[in-house]
Amino acid sequence: MQRLAQECAAAQAQAPDLRLLLGHGSGSFGHMAARRYQTRAGVTTAADWRGFAEVSRVAAQLNRLVADAFGAAGVPVWSLAPSASALCRDGELLTLADRSVSTALRQGLTPLVYGDVALDEVRGGTIVSTEEVFDWLARRLRPDFILLAGMVGGVYDRDPLADASAQPVPLISAADLTPVADGLGGSHGADVTGGMASKVRVMSSLVQALPRPAGAFFSGEQPGAVTRLLLQPELPIGTLLR
Repeated sequence: MQRLAQECAAAQAQAPDLRLLLGHGSGSFGHMAARRYQTRAGVTTAADWRGFAEVSRVAAQLNRLVADAFGAAGVPVWSLAPSASALCRDGELLTLADRSVSTALRQGLTPLVYGDVALDEVRGGTIVSTEEVFDWLARRLRPDFILLAGMVGGVYDRDPLADASAQPVPLISAADLTPVADGLGGSHGADVTGGMASKVRVMSSLVQALPRPAGAFFSGEQPGAVTRLLLQPELPIGTLLR
């Protein structure tokens, strides 16, 4: 986390006009609690609502760690909790405040969002993933590029951590989307929001909906990759989405 923060700071130092929106998942913090309480599926009982609050708390706990690491590296992050304004209908994000994000970007700050709980008109409560938050914001902020750093070096035709013969997919276009996504699965860790298959579907839909941007999936564990891609986002690193 400290290295990723330093790599973002290095990119901002080399490109002072770079405007960056950051988001992170919940990993073993939010996803573990969300799986225990089945928060994504809905919140109805008193026990469910206590679980809802617990998921929110641990997601914010991880966000504080991320914000501190990026702040220490010199990245001017401003943490914005999606749960403060998000409203869903049967799991679909209906509304999310974006004025704070756009203001932060105009003023040279780096807004920081994350996967979080949300109120839901049908389910009572649910969870919105970081990709869903990005999807909502990107359709309004119109970014030039979307980068997703993970554990593996991009999108593969099957799980590379379980099958050594898995082959990387260097480019995903609209025509490739369905066959590629159908071959993907979830996460090795707790992941209540759909794993890689969900990420590919959301991001592919997004890059098709916007006039210019592409996206890339790549390994955040490769030192220097974040800085290089922030400065030259179409470098052949990982999987490119068009």
